[in-house]
This record gives sequence, C-alpha cells and structure tokens, in this order.
Amino acid sequence: MPPFPNTGRSQRVFSATRAAPGVAGLLAGACIAAYFLYPDQSRSAPTSQDAPLSPTHFTPATLVSSETCNHDTKLMKLNIPRHLIPADGSLHGCRPIWSIFVKDDDIQVERPYTPLEGIDEEGNMLLWVKAYPKGEVGRWLHSKRPNEQIEIRGPLKTWLWNEHEWDEVVMISGGTGITPFYQLFHSVIRPAYPTSKTRFTLLHSSRTSSDLPPPVMMHQLTDYAEKHSDRFRLGLFVDSNDGSAAVASRNTFSEGRINLEAVRKYIESDTPQTWWNRAFGSSKPAVSPQRRILFLVCGPEPMISAIAGPYGRNFSQGPVGGILAELGCTSAQVRKL
Repeated sequence: MPPFPNTGRSQRVFSATRAAPGVAGLLAGACIAAYFLYPDQSRSAPTSQDAPLSPTHFTPATLVSSETCNHDTKLMKLNIPRHLIPADGSLHGCRPIWSIFVKDDDIQVERPYTPLEGIDEEGNMLLWVKAYPKGEVGRWLHSKRPNEQIEIRGPLKTWLWNEHEWDEVVMISGGTGITPFYQLFHSVIRPAYPTSKTRFTLLHSSRTSSDLPPPVMMHQLTDYAEKHSDRFRLGLFVDSNDGSAAVASRNTFSEGRINLEAVRKYIESDTPQTWWNRAFGSSKPAVSPQRRILFLVCGPEPMISAIAGPYGRNFSQGPVGGILAELGCTSAQVRKL
C-alpha cells in the first residue's frame, strides 16, 4: 500500500526545459488532458447508495464532526448507515490494519486514510487528517463541514496479524503515519491483554511537540504504556520541543529524531549484556536473522528511507536499508506500510 495517510500513487512530473515554448505548451496540455481523461480506478468506480461498504465502489458517508487539533491537522468523524456496514464481520474483532479511500469530488482524486479505531456498531469512523500544502484531498477534507457528504470506498487490508508469528513487533512512525499503528493498538494490542505473548514497541516522531497526535490518542497510548510496560513500550520523539505537549514530562518523551542509538536502546533493553559488551560494545548485529522480531515503518518517504530504506519500484518493499540494515534486519523482518 502507498505511504500513509495522505499520499497515494506517485505523481509523474514531465520536464520540457529544452523544448520550444510552443511545443512545451502542447505537451503540457496533453499531460493535463491525459490526467483527467485516462482511466483511473478512483474516477471509474461507481457510487452506490444501497450496497454495503466495499473496495469496488464508493459509499456516501456523512461528516459528523471536524475538530481542529493544530495548524494543519483535524480529527474528523465520518458515519455510514448501519445497514451499509459489511455483514461478513470483516470490520469487527481482532483484524489486520485496514484503510479506506476518500474521494475529492471536485477533482476526482482519492487518497487512503486509516480509521483510528476502525468502525463501531453505529458506523462511525474517526480520521486524523493532515492538510499538506500540495495535498489535494487533505485540504479538501479540511474544507468540509458537518452534515456534508463524503464518498469513501474500502476496506483495503494493509497488514495481516498472526498472534503466533512474532515475539516482538516494533512500530516506527512519523507524523500522521502513526494512524495504522493506533488502529493496531485499538484492535489488537489492548484487547488481547493478557493472553497475547507478543511484545509491542511504538516509536513515534513529530517535528514539534504541538504536532504530536491529539490527546484522544496520546492519553490512551501513554496510560497503557505506564500500566503495561511489560507488553507495550512507547517512545515519543520531537525535532524541537515547543512546550505545548502535556506528555513532555513523561519518561516516554525525547528531543531529537529516531536514530540508530534510539532504536538499538529499545530492542536491546531486554538482552543480557556482558561486562565486555558494556565496556567495548559488540561486533554482532543487534538483530539476528533467527530473532522473531518485526519492524513496521510508516510515515513520510524521507523518514521511511532513513529508517528502513526507500520503497522499490511501484511502492514495492524494496531492499532493507537505513538504520534497520545497520542493525542487521532481513527483508522478512521489515515491512514498510
């Protein structure tokens, strides 16, 4: 799946710097025409008023509320009628991470968003939406008012959860890339306690403390981490602390980016250290191929590249790079969302 939550398919940029002005104008016109006329899933999928929510068509949803969190994010609640909730149970219970696509009706473009708490029995979904300067759908969503209609399609499953596959799951996110991990927290991590044996770690980075997730998310995460540190660990990182975050005094908060030392600290905290390793370090990789640990990474592409290496062609996983490659992770131990 493309990077969450406000990026979809990559945009192609045509360069005609050496073309004559007239030729460049014709080519630019052709590109614009191709963009709007070339068949595209988001523009060709029909809208259904009566069929249950599905990836094959758009379903009208009603914007229930839109709450400003900071200068560029909003917490938005959508609702679909109860009879449009899929009856197969695919949206309830412990499930994989999933998302929906939201369509900008003005320019017929869609982008993926992850419902923070899935969908409840009343058909409500909560989205944390950032309006990027060049993000068409995010800015369009920010302009919508309660009771207006918004077309969505889905669910689209992103990652399958298997309780017995991993001993440890480390989630690393930046910005609104935390949304799939919060959904996993809500649907798997918290409900499965104390029966699950898997240990989870969430390392999240924001530019400033005011850019951290809204209190409705942060309170749940920090409270759970304090009460169940044996099962869930939380590390919050900001490039600069503007003093606006209530969590600034907690031991989960650090100033600085998620770097090699920060990740190593969390994944080695339970590994017995000999006096030799403490004094001189170890030449062995921190993550052996036999270790049943999985890293899930989601956020802006530069951050994903720095942590896990860039995506491959057409948003395929590509080889492991960045920090996780330095730690010795294999491709089987890393998933870029």
